[in-house]
Amino acid sequence: MYNLLSGLSIIEASSFVASPTAGLYCAQMGAEVIRVDHKAGGLDYDRYMLTREGRSLSWENLNRAKKSVALDLRSGEGRELLVELAAQTGNLITNLPEKSFLSHDTIAARQPDGVPDLVSVRIMGWHDGRQAMDFTVNAASGYPLMCGPEEWDLETAPPVNQVLPAWDFITGAYCAFAMLAGLRHRDATGEGSEIRVPLGNVAIGTMANSGAMAEMLYRGADRERLGNAIWGAFGRDFRTRDGVRFMVAALTPKQWGGLVAAFGLAGEIAALETELGVRFADGDRPRFENRHRLFDLFQERADRMDWSHLSARLAENGATFERYRTMHEAANDAQLVTNNPLFGPSPANPSEFEYPATRSFATIQTREAGDPAPAPYLGQHTEEILADRLGLASGTIHALVDRGIARLSDKD
Repeated sequence: MYNLLSGLSIIEASSFVASPTAGLYCAQMGAEVIRVDHKAGGLDYDRYMLTREGRSLSWENLNRAKKSVALDLRSGEGRELLVELAAQTGNLITNLPEKSFLSHDTIAARQPDGVPDLVSVRIMGWHDGRQAMDFTVNAASGYPLMCGPEEWDLETAPPVNQVLPAWDFITGAYCAFAMLAGLRHRDATGEGSEIRVPLGNVAIGTMANSGAMAEMLYRGADRERLGNAIWGAFGRDFRTRDGVRFMVAALTPKQWGGLVAAFGLAGEIAALETELGVRFADGDRPRFENRHRLFDLFQERADRMDWSHLSARLAENGATFERYRTMHEAANDAQLVTNNPLFGPSPANPSEFEYPATRSFATIQTREAGDPAPAPYLGQHTEEILADRLGLASGTIHALVDRGIARLSDKD
């Protein structure tokens, strides 16, 4: 945890993945992120998978280093408290609809003198107001129909969905950036910003930014399936004699040379170049266009080598490669986790389950990265925030609790 955003407070009213991710990244850089939920928990509070004690591991990890306020958001009074918190703080991340009680204009109208103009970042579904989730915008993007074995027929093959909700996480990261861009603009001009980020725009825009949209329009058709091969470059999965599956990639002359040397294929590659009239070291195009001949050569050689020997040669020659792991194997891998400074000691998690927790993905060489902070218990900071932010007296807060408008920690 770094303190680059120390002094910045953000109200987060959100659920699921994208919006909590935006708040998480800000919190990991030192912002005070105050997540406000319905008193029974947000829509993601009990998201699968749950521990035996009923704690969501997803919720716990997406809300590290945040503070938690729990209010009855189905009541007018509870909603008024959330609007007041956002107005007093001046910074909001949410995926609640713009036409809900938490609209930008409603909050801005409640801001007292002396509070900076509101900067709100709102995650939406589609740009035209339709609802969307990662899994539905992914279907619209075209990527699932681009995945699958190369031999599948383009017209009849089923889609292959990705397991990772990538669009949610990309949207969360983009929204953290958008919040900081809005804050920088406010610092320079004094002007707040209402920033809306449709999840669908992130998916379709990313597809366009990658060049894939231009490619499809240029070719006038869809790209063929490639199985596990890398589009436009040399790379694929292979299997050693002892059954280990691994991935290689060669996008630069150095990577290509290291791969050829590790496999001991210099003579065979030279003969194939002579036959085809190409030089594979010249770039991606000859390697990609002749990938099937190359794949055959590399797999034939892998069939004669055990992983321990081949992996040592790949490392020695500076090749770019990695062995396929199950996710359980990855979670227990010393190189990926135990010896990786990204992970710190397990904090006091609400689930009471101990496991490695991430620090900020970024590293700053001149600063000490603190240990990961725990997620809060639902409502753990209700009294603190209502007192500090809204100036409510202890008796008033406890009256709100007694009437069911506010909730304190759900620890017990």
